[in-house]
Amino acid sequence: MKANVLEAPDKPLVWKEVEKPILAPGEVLIKIKAAALNRRDYWITIGKYAGLKYPAILGSDGAGVVTEIGEGVESTWLNKEVIINPANNWGEHEEFQSANFKILGLPDDGTFAEYVKTRAEYLYNKPTYLSWEQAAATPLSGLTAYRALFTKAKAKKGDTVLISGVGGGTGAFALQLAVAAGCRVFVTSGKGEKIEMARQLGALAGVNYKAQDWAEELKHLAGGFDVIIDSALGEGFAKFPDLCNPGARIVFFGGTAGDLPAINGRKIFWKQLQLLGTTMGTPTDFKNMLDFMTQHQIVPVIDEVFSLADAGKAVEKMDKSLQFGKIVLRA
Repeated sequence: MKANVLEAPDKPLVWKEVEKPILAPGEVLIKIKAAALNRRDYWITIGKYAGLKYPAILGSDGAGVVTEIGEGVESTWLNKEVIINPANNWGEHEEFQSANFKILGLPDDGTFAEYVKTRAEYLYNKPTYLSWEQAAATPLSGLTAYRALFTKAKAKKGDTVLISGVGGGTGAFALQLAVAAGCRVFVTSGKGEKIEMARQLGALAGVNYKAQDWAEELKHLAGGFDVIIDSALGEGFAKFPDLCNPGARIVFFGGTAGDLPAINGRKIFWKQLQLLGTTMGTPTDFKNMLDFMTQHQIVPVIDEVFSLADAGKAVEKMDKSLQFGKIVLRA
């Protein structure tokens, strides 16, 4: 089979012949129909991610057809159209992942290949209303957004929600999920066109976080927030407590803009705020996410589709942060 192989950091992905995976008991082989990029794939290509190993086949998101099954796997999976839960070995606690937790695409070979193997327990039937590209765009971003918004933040109908940095795949998912749940949603972005795209998806308004008075403008527009979803941290994070209504929840799952800044803790305890960290999600979160999407017929936002062999070009686009929604690879 062929796969996109990363031989070393800062080296281009190479589309080359590699050995097809050999199945262990409980595993299945999936012929990839489509895969999708996540920010972690970009960080791995530049050598800024934990647990790096080379050569590596990246890719956490994928959808395809089961072509082989290992010992102990129910035969009903054979020839099924599936999507893959990339959150492996979560463990017994719903509140946090186990020490053995890992994400498909590193350390195990991922979906940027003609075939990928995984354990049968991580398979879910592909929602029939989604195309291959839309299904592949769902797993990691959908899972992360669902857990952040509902499992952690307990967002509900009528809540006022801020999605900080809406342009990425997870931000776009969070926007769609929140709108479907009946929330009043506002957004921030560094680009005006991304704010307009968010409005088309149901956001009431948005502001450019590069503006000096962005927080004051948000306060004027929304009044205050019950939930804030963030993936950047950085200096701007310090303004979130001022934007919060009493009892609000601030959930974050990334740090692309830096670390936690100095925050006035008095505002946090006096307003009874919660700062909540999250990473990926449980099998229960994944199932609930798919059920919620199907109930509301949510279709992931896809920015651009590349061929599977052109994964390197897709990574280059992600490097420039020009996308709104997911970048997808089609086999």
